[in-house]
Amino acid sequence: MKPKRLGKGLEALIPQVSPEDEETRGDVLFEVAVDKVHANPFQPRTQFDRDSLEELKQSVLENGIIQPITVRRNNGGFELIAGERRLRAVQELGYSKIPAFVMDVKSDDQMLELALVENIQREDLNPIEQAEAFQRLMKTYGLTQETVAKKVGKDRATVANFIRLLKLPEEIQQSLRRAEISMGHARALGGLSTAAAQISVWKKVLKQGWSVRKVEDVVREEQEKGTQTKKPESKAKRAPYLVETEDELRTILGTQVKIKPGSRGGKVEVSYYSDEDLERIVELFQSIGS
Repeated sequence: MKPKRLGKGLEALIPQVSPEDEETRGDVLFEVAVDKVHANPFQPRTQFDRDSLEELKQSVLENGIIQPITVRRNNGGFELIAGERRLRAVQELGYSKIPAFVMDVKSDDQMLELALVENIQREDLNPIEQAEAFQRLMKTYGLTQETVAKKVGKDRATVANFIRLLKLPEEIQQSLRRAEISMGHARALGGLSTAAAQISVWKKVLKQGWSVRKVEDVVREEQEKGTQTKKPESKAKRAPYLVETEDELRTILGTQVKIKPGSRGGKVEVSYYSDEDLERIVELFQSIGS
């Protein structure tokens, strides 16, 4: 029986090494036995599309393995860092060997970090998988959002936005996993104060095909209603200059503003209705400061 080959031209780049050599060499690219590669327990990706896997198998049959998997040595074998779809494809095709880049990774936190970064760079993770991976890095290894952001090459606000998705009701999280709604929809839904309200608007998004902008408008209207239902402070008891200043600030910022005087000074509360609205207000402040 003709042996199943790797990739066109790829074999020439991979040194032929003995099993003994496999256990002693450092970071290097070579063939490893498929049955010696174990799944990554830190794999941030949880969903694998069957149709996509079948397409990959067909590609492997026609072109071989173009990109090696990445592994680390572990318990006499290898533990997968990245490339689970490629590994699954060759397993189902009955390949005995697969090209692999073997990295010298000693700590579990570095293992999770590498798996997360590789998947993000390949855009293989859905937003909820990314959020769960970020949260796992923080909880398991005591990292801050800022530290996680540096490790994965994103800014802190982006990491915070992903983690905030995990506060949404499970139905909405699953909908985001299935790509029924976008991350923009999900972030806007997070502006509603109750799970019931979030689910109600989410159902309308699915049924009526609402855009992200439409959801943001609906959320803003709901938030304004909530502000109006609160018992207003009596303007008659407040200094006229405070009322006038509030009106001025509302006009400048285009949002609700409250001035709350205290015995020593006081505070100014500026309302915003979505992450995009907050960014708009921040930009206004920055332009005023410059």
